[in-house]
Amino acid sequence: MDLLEFEAKDLYFEKEDSAEVQALINYASELYSSGEAELPLLKAFLRAPDSFNVLVSLNRFYYYQHRLEEALLISERALMLIRKTIEFPEDWRALERSHISEAPKDWLTRIRFYLFTLKSIGFLNMRLENLELSRGIFEKLVALDDKDRIGAKALLALVLQRQQAAVA
Repeated sequence: MDLLEFEAKDLYFEKEDSAEVQALINYASELYSSGEAELPLLKAFLRAPDSFNVLVSLNRFYYYQHRLEEALLISERALMLIRKTIEFPEDWRALERSHISEAPKDWLTRIRFYLFTLKSIGFLNMRLENLELSRGIFEKLVALDDKDRIGAKALLALVLQRQQAAVA
């Protein structure tokens, strides 16, 4: 299944949160440059812990603040929530091409979101020097995505290069 051949529907950001949660996310975006966006984002998270809008906003905040451990926790939560909607295995290591190719077509947007979130987890682990875990994630993504639509091949090469440099 080509991960680009699909009709984009069921996009996470098209799902509206409550007015209160949307207002908190908007307020956080106004406060971002002052570094005070975390509190409204955490308030939004407490009100809507399963909202992908909140999780993506929190993830971006933590990532751009170089708080990679927190960004990783948020990415892992998002992956768990997405996984439940597409009936993927609990452990990404058990994921096979058949999970993607046999999934209903209307799940493809969520499957791509899952794969990009897994890529984010691999990237964050690479930045945190968890190179074996990062490598495993990128190897899995490359095996699942032979056309490299997710873009994991270059990241896998980078992890391999970093591992070789660490040994040398």
